[in-house]
Amino acid sequence: MPACRFLALAMAALLTVTACSREQPEAELSEALACQAGAWVTADGTVVSLLPVDDGLRWRLLDGRGGKFQVQDGAPDDALQSREGRRLAGPVVATASFAPCDEARMRIQLGDGPAEDATRLPLVQRETRFTSDGVGLQGRLVLPPGEATGPVPLAVLVHGSGRESGVDEYPLQHLLPAQGVAVFVYDKRGTGGSDGDYSQDFHLLAADAVAALAHARQLHPDGFSRVGFVGTSQGGWVGPLAASRSDADYVVALYGMAENALAEDREQVLNDLRAKGYGDDVLAKAREATDATALLMASGFTRGFDELQAVQERHGREPWFDAMQGEFTGQLTRIPAWTPRWLVRRIAARQDVGTSWDYEPMPVLQALVVPQLWVIAGDDMQAPNVETLRRLRALQAGGRPLDLAVFPGTDHGIYEYEQDGDDRIMLRNPDGYFRMIADWIKTPGLRGAYGSAILEPAPASDTTAAPPV
Repeated sequence: MPACRFLALAMAALLTVTACSREQPEAELSEALACQAGAWVTADGTVVSLLPVDDGLRWRLLDGRGGKFQVQDGAPDDALQSREGRRLAGPVVATASFAPCDEARMRIQLGDGPAEDATRLPLVQRETRFTSDGVGLQGRLVLPPGEATGPVPLAVLVHGSGRESGVDEYPLQHLLPAQGVAVFVYDKRGTGGSDGDYSQDFHLLAADAVAALAHARQLHPDGFSRVGFVGTSQGGWVGPLAASRSDADYVVALYGMAENALAEDREQVLNDLRAKGYGDDVLAKAREATDATALLMASGFTRGFDELQAVQERHGREPWFDAMQGEFTGQLTRIPAWTPRWLVRRIAARQDVGTSWDYEPMPVLQALVVPQLWVIAGDDMQAPNVETLRRLRALQAGGRPLDLAVFPGTDHGIYEYEQDGDDRIMLRNPDGYFRMIADWIKTPGLRGAYGSAILEPAPASDTTAAPPV
């Protein structure tokens, strides 16, 4: 989501807060390992996505299991070992060993199962470049295995707020084509192999997504039965906006929000304080702080200083005040009152990435007539969703063709997790998650069961009347 990296950089000169610090740049893998990235299939039909990360290969299965084969965890026979999900310690849940890349052979053992040989899944992959508003973007079209007997659905992947390369790191480019759905994945402007400056301007990013869709169609004329956008996290704002500006047939929003970007910070602050045992009286005071910091952010640090100072003077010595975190409120409330405002403005301006703080998603969602699938994490700490769920259900009540699925016990990214003090260790995606996405894209509608997902299908009939919100 949008603000964490921005504020960590912007306030680093003023604060020693590290809650939102950026990850260190990834170390480069050896070519002998990096070239193993791609989609694999075992003799029993298990599909394995492998993608390069800092010190190994991150793997994901269609059933949601995953982890990282780490270089430093090489077994005596030179097999790479993996723990579950993001665990740094604990039992090994998978091992893999590779032949030289030109032989395209892997031997993998998952859990207590037998070691199996795996070969490359024969996806049809085409590297490409295209332009959007004069900026060159790196992309990749991935088609299902073999020669399709007819047109297949296409999903254009719309990024979250991170700066990683979508082309290098998005597993859906393997997991959807393995289920018969073509994918177009690309690097956002200013990331990976794309040109331009990194931006969180939703309107600009939506234009890039529309250009990506048009380019995919040029690469594979008459090859798609239906086309649409699959947006993750921040892509939950950008994907529907892109659909409203194109002839997309559908849109999927994964762990996104139906509120504006400022609401994300506010709800994080309130949720954190609730978790620490504070009541409604403190939450009301905290809303004063989030209102002031929201004004600062939305105005580009031209307004809100007086309001923030007033909140600091009223509540700064109360015990809950320093417990506030959120996307940016916790950092902004810790700026010393003596800090020159011109300095704060200058630092903020240098780190501005154009986030569309004023973008309200509901008018777009109300106007969309194409089918939508929203998949929500039941325990999402990064994108709190109580109000989002209320709004989505109101859209359904108004007749919008919107399907809703909630995976209980999952955090942002639809990850099952283990609580570790105040932190969460992300473990895996729930079984049924990736299957649901592919099934819905091929035929919109929620039918049957998808693991633990709580399904709330769209109303039976459609209408163009605006729903209440």
